[in-house]
Formats: sequence, C-alpha cells, structure tokens
Amino acid sequence: MSFLEHLEELRWHLVRAAISIVICAVAAFIFSRFIFDFLLLAPKNPDFITNKLLCRLGEYLNVKTLCINTHSSFDIQNLAMAGQFKADIMVSLITGMIVAFPYIMWEVWRFVAPALYEKERKAARGSVWLVSALFLLGVVFGYLMIVPLSIDFLGNYTTSAQISNHIALDSYFSTVAYVPLATGVVFELPLLLIFLTKVGAVNPVFLRKYRRHAYIVLLILASIITPPDVISQLIVMLPLVVLYEMSIVLTRRAYKKHQQIIENEK
Repeated sequence: MSFLEHLEELRWHLVRAAISIVICAVAAFIFSRFIFDFLLLAPKNPDFITNKLLCRLGEYLNVKTLCINTHSSFDIQNLAMAGQFKADIMVSLITGMIVAFPYIMWEVWRFVAPALYEKERKAARGSVWLVSALFLLGVVFGYLMIVPLSIDFLGNYTTSAQISNHIALDSYFSTVAYVPLATGVVFELPLLLIFLTKVGAVNPVFLRKYRRHAYIVLLILASIITPPDVISQLIVMLPLVVLYEMSIVLTRRAYKKHQQIIENEK
C-alpha cells in the first residue's frame, strides 16, 4: 500500500480503538455508583481486604504501622459545582481505557502484523495476551497494594497538629484512578527491555551489572509510597524486583536469538 493508504488503515484502527474506549466508558458511567462506593472509596476503609490482611500481618509480626487506614483523619470534599460530575467523567474514561486495553492491543497487532514476516508473526504470537495480562496484573497490584498504602500515608500525613486534612474530590480520585493505570504501564517493563535488547540498546550483561543500582531505585520508590516501616516497603518492592529479574531472564533469551540472527546474516 502507499503511504496514504497506510495512514487510512491506521486511522480506522485508531477509530475502532477509540470507540471501544467510549463504549466501556459509557458502561462505567452507568455503573458509576458501584465503581465509586465499592471500588474507589473502599481502599480508605478499615474493612478493605488489603487493610485487613496487612493489619493481621502486623499483629502477627508485632508491627503496628501495618494496620493502615484504621484511623483516617481526613474527609473528602467537593469544592466545585461540577466537581462530582467531572470526577465521574474522569473515572469513567480511565475505567474505559483499562477495560478496553486488550482490544486496543489487538487493534495495534492487526495493524502491525501484515508488515511482519511469517517467522516474526510466529515469534510474536500471543504477545497481545501477554501485554494485556501484564498490564491488568499491574492495575490489580496498584489498586490492591499501592493505593491503600498511598491513601494511608498521604491522607494522614501532617506537619502540625493544628492542620487538619480535607482532601479535595479531584485530588483523591486522581490518586486512586491514575496510580493503578501507571502501575499497569510499569508492569510492561519486561517487554520493554526485550524490545530494547532486540534493537541492541541493552543486554543481559548490562542488566546484571547494574542490578544493585536498580534495587536501590526500586527501594527508594517503594519507600516513597509506603508507611515508614521495612515490611511495607518490602511488600511493594518484591513484585518490582521479580519483574526486574524476569526481565533479565527474558532478555537473555532475546539476546541469544538476536546474536544468532546477526551470525546467520554474516
């Protein structure tokens, strides 16, 4: 096809992806009461599943700081006339993007696949499901782990006893909605490193050499979003370390294949 025909083909893939987001967003808007009451507001309550499990773990280990969101000292306030409506729209769009993500990846694959050789298509078979699974796994991890810890730390953080926390509606829902979305993107790290390995930007030796530096970065990241105790930091850091180690294993395989291709070309 010509360049303009490629653009036309891309346009329709983007249109179908956008339509899928709109459909899922409309469905989320219809069920917004359930999403707000049972999903978005739940992490700040003591009976949230993560809060209960961490509290039991804290009692077992005698670490009181693990009992989070049991003494929330903030309330959520709407300060704008259209504040709740805007929050509803924002949450619906983010929910629509998360739910429609597998279909969006399928549309991307349908556009890219015709340009690949048969061997490349076979090698990339199942990549749509892998990308979607990692993204959704990251969303679940962000919602169940990072969101409750962030709410407890940021919502109860005070610089003076004379200052009380009154959290704005958009501020609270921005945290609860965007954190899982960002975590879903972070969980794509193994696939990103595999791609960089195939193009020759990184290699397994580089990742192993700077493993300690990566661990320090992950520990700093975990310490920022968790209460000031080692157990909470390790709970958040452990999945990120697993992702990094999994990336090393996967990039090793990708690097070997890349080297074989180069040798065969010679």
